Amino acid sequence: MPKLVLSTRSGLVYRDGMVRASQRPASAPVASAPTLRDRTARAVRDEVVTVAMELFFKQGYDNTTVDQIASAAGMSRTSFFRYFATKDDIVLGRVDELGHQVAEALVTRPEAEPVWHALRGAFDPLLELTAAAPERWLAVARMLSDAPSLKASQLGRELAWQDMMVPDVARRLGAANAALDARPRALVAAAIACLNAARDVWSASDGTLDLPTLLDQAMNALIEPNGWRRK
Repeated sequence: MPKLVLSTRSGLVYRDGMVRASQRPASAPVASAPTLRDRTARAVRDEVVTVAMELFFKQGYDNTTVDQIASAAGMSRTSFFRYFATKDDIVLGRVDELGHQVAEALVTRPEAEPVWHALRGAFDPLLELTAAAPERWLAVARMLSDAPSLKASQLGRELAWQDMMVPDVARRLGAANAALDARPRALVAAAIACLNAARDVWSASDGTLDLPTLLDQAMNALIEPNGWRRK
């Protein structure tokens, strides 16, 4: 039987050179159009994010206060908290949304696909987003490295990703009760750790290395035949 090798492209590349394309859902539900109020709120949020990021880059994340951000954006502190629950939300506000995208991508992976490969494929939306605006996401990655409190907040938010992804992994593994089976949570946690490791190295390289390749490298390291084995 041909051996699986992770791929960043449209499917799984096997060592026999063949590609098995990923399955995609035939259709997706159509979302309702945003209201004028929604569009206005989004515009205000985007403006605050732009102002705040400029301050973060200039004086550092930890050295920038909510009052400074609100003042630079021309709003009161009270108004700021109508749009952002915390300062962390300015940088990490999309983490929850991205978690849902990853969980949805996981569900759409082929049923016969090995779980580890399905987890790798579920990260494709994040890689595509990064590829579309590499400088922006590189700046965010650097900020996470420079601000331990922000990094801790990111890791905390990613715990919610696990809760969203574990049920599908448990189903794929045939686990009768995910709460009493360590495998689903261990696999999801390991996959997310590989994603973070890849992004850390990508940031350290100033974006010169290829992020999808780094993620493949990290995830393949855990399935190498000569890797760690318990004796």
